[in-house]
Amino acid sequence: MSQLPLKDRKRLQSLCVPVELSLSQVLSEPGETTRCVYFPSAAFVSLLAVTAGKPGIEVAMIGSEGMLGAEIGLGVTTAPLRTLVQGSGLAWRVGATSFGHELARSPALQACVRRYVHVLMMQLATSAVCLHYHAITPRLARWLLMSQDRAHARSIHVTHEFLASMMGVRRVSVTTAASALQRSGLIIYHRGELTVLDRKGLENAACDCYRAGRQAYTELL
Repeated sequence: MSQLPLKDRKRLQSLCVPVELSLSQVLSEPGETTRCVYFPSAAFVSLLAVTAGKPGIEVAMIGSEGMLGAEIGLGVTTAPLRTLVQGSGLAWRVGATSFGHELARSPALQACVRRYVHVLMMQLATSAVCLHYHAITPRLARWLLMSQDRAHARSIHVTHEFLASMMGVRRVSVTTAASALQRSGLIIYHRGELTVLDRKGLENAACDCYRAGRQAYTELL
């Protein structure tokens, strides 16, 4: 929303209402009608690809840099993925119909949504490569950096069980990877509270997928 010209931004903001998103709240399920568009402010959400009998694997993350419901910009009215609130906080919500009308009258908003859809597609593709080719520890470092970027804080509340679910691995694998990062002095983890101690070191420990995602966002948005 911040990339819009002032006039367009004010008009869109007038349609939005502030809402508080709660941790683990599910905002959409695959195939459901998209009724609302969200612009996270302090909150951030995970997009999960799901299959029968499985909790789902995270394939993208959305924070204040993006929006939930970008499919409306493609003329699609159903959600493609499960959306789970990973970090509680404030978001701006607008009805899908109202957003569609505003989209039709604002070329600047159309361009912004198209660019964001492209960035989101790159994040989805990068996640697929990362899941298949990269080791757990660099993947965990990437996940923590992405979460910290969207939480706008040094610390995030997260359990090993949640991390294992998001990354599609066993809990013991997450514990081993987190312990390695902690021994290196990059993070400290205690009772579900994870704090990044050495941001630069964590960036060096992460796979190239993190830097690719940041570059795409910087260039396009």
